[in-house]
Amino acid sequence: QVQLVESGGGLVQAGASLRLSCTASGRSFSTYAVGWFRQVPGKEREFVATMSWSGITLYTDSVKGRFAISRDNAKNTAYLQMSSLKSEDTAVYYCAARRTFKIGGRLTAEYDNWGQGTQVTVSS
Repeated sequence: QVQLVESGGGLVQAGASLRLSCTASGRSFSTYAVGWFRQVPGKEREFVATMSWSGITLYTDSVKGRFAISRDNAKNTAYLQMSSLKSEDTAVYYCAARRTFKIGGRLTAEYDNWGQGTQVTVSS
């Protein structure tokens, strides 16, 4: 198990950039796959991006070319760089982690470690 803490959310204008961070406690972070999800009130939490332990990335179609997931295992931290933000990107963003060597991770049920979330608001 790892504890995850997100940071970096805030209020920005459409077209701006923002970088979210997810810092993990505990050892063996490099063996975890990391995912980013987002949720708006009244809707289910949705997949945004994931990176496997080996660096393979997957994105939901709506953020491809605008968002980039990365990680720094030496710092036990994962990042979500968000560019060209749109009002529809407004949500609470959550990072998640799962200890697996499998590729994938688009489903919330695949993760057993979650952060508390950070609010991202994009004004148009």
